[in-house]
Amino acid sequence: MEKVIQTLKRRDGEKRIPVLKLEIDYELLTLFDAIQSNEHDQITKSKQKLEKLRSEWLRLEA
Repeated sequence: MEKVIQTLKRRDGEKRIPVLKLEIDYELLTLFDAIQSNEHDQITKSKQKLEKLRSEWLRLEA
């Protein structure tokens, strides 16, 4: 039963990774715009969100 649960989680993770990549790309674009506009609040928010997305990606690939 445990192997079945792990397999299902892995499949869900495989579906989530492409979405995560798109979210990271979007957030990188947002960060770039914030840097260009010198918006310190948005820079901080984008960095925090990118760190969360990065952590999720690493967790899914493990």
